[in-house]
Amino acid sequence: MKKDFSDSIYDKLVNEEDARACRAISDDACQQVPGNFLRIITAQFFSKLGDAVLNPKITLPWLLQTLGAPAFLLAWLVPLRESGSLLPQLAIASWVRTLPQRKWVWVLGATIQALSVLAMGLVALMFEGALAGWLVIALLALFSLARGLNSVAHKDVLGKTIPKNQRGQVNGWSASAAGLITILLAILLWFFGADVWSSNSQLLAWALLAAAALWLMAAGVFATVAEFSGEIEGGRNGLREALGQLAILRDDAPFRRFVMTRALFLCSALSAPYYVVLAHQYLGGDIAVLALFLLASGLASLLSAPLWGRFSDRSSLRVMQVAAAMAAACGAVLVVIAWWQPQWLQRLGVLPVLYFALSISHQGVRVGRKTYLVDMAEGNQRTQYVAVSNTLIGAVLLLFSAVGGLSQWLSVAGIIFVFSTMAVAGLLLSLRLPDVSQ
Repeated sequence: MKKDFSDSIYDKLVNEEDARACRAISDDACQQVPGNFLRIITAQFFSKLGDAVLNPKITLPWLLQTLGAPAFLLAWLVPLRESGSLLPQLAIASWVRTLPQRKWVWVLGATIQALSVLAMGLVALMFEGALAGWLVIALLALFSLARGLNSVAHKDVLGKTIPKNQRGQVNGWSASAAGLITILLAILLWFFGADVWSSNSQLLAWALLAAAALWLMAAGVFATVAEFSGEIEGGRNGLREALGQLAILRDDAPFRRFVMTRALFLCSALSAPYYVVLAHQYLGGDIAVLALFLLASGLASLLSAPLWGRFSDRSSLRVMQVAAAMAAACGAVLVVIAWWQPQWLQRLGVLPVLYFALSISHQGVRVGRKTYLVDMAEGNQRTQYVAVSNTLIGAVLLLFSAVGGLSQWLSVAGIIFVFSTMAVAGLLLSLRLPDVSQ
């Protein structure tokens, strides 16, 4: 990446008078900021676009349905994707701190993710039924563990190479670009997907192979980041240290209630795959239906996140409550339709519109709880809050995967009803939380 070109693009993206003022990084790193800024954005763009293709709420449920995998495996998709990257981070961080350069950890994680997704694509081409379902679940677990490497290393590399007042823009620009491309992919699928591919499993298999290539490109770009060797002290046993901090749950009542509320608000993510399953059942396996859900997800992220962000600056607690109420309402409407007017679900717009509303609520829950956690803590306490809450939520996600076992007794609508009840319970519990934004 030529310096003059990267400097020019950097100046346009970072529209600040003090864009060249390097805060909290070394003088040597300061000279490399424009190039590193664009390299990290590019790598993040490729990985986020890959994430959009490998969507555990849309693509993977559709794939498992198409391959004829057992229904109870659907409950494992979101918990495995999220908990696998949360639970090992504390132990990974201890090892990462012993390395003078951390970008290679990110490259390793991206490469493992690429190989995992590549294997999923091959499974979709070669197998079906229960065997295919279990293989996808196992590969998703490996993929999620690799995400933990990326998560830890990205924070370190970003902190060493990008000034303090520009780090948020790295994630913002890459996420916005990936969101727009996701919408474009959904439009292309709607108009051309069904005509080009002979079966949905074949299309999804090749989509996964393409996603694997995206992660390999991300790894290649991130490897070119100009990272200077840093300190290697402080590599303590992060897992043992974090387990010792669990006493905060006993001593800090507001934090304890926040973690419990956050766990119940997971319903906005956990219920999403079942909307897709209903669409597969009532609208058929046409790839155009999948395109509608991808479009709904992309639009919800693109349009709602900035609004939720402004709302959170006024009251992050209210954002969580409003978003959770929306998630519960979406589930309630869907359950009422499924139980009393199921023929309405055969109308093309009903389920995608409800999924769009659910995706908006999920964005609100995410933005609200992240802002609330930052606002309720100060100094080193914030690090402790994040470490403990992420570890516990990772464990809770695995426990919630047991909801899939209810598919033997409950319909898909019944499972969505369970998650909606969780949202209401979380909403009631949140009434006891202080408004920390004031």
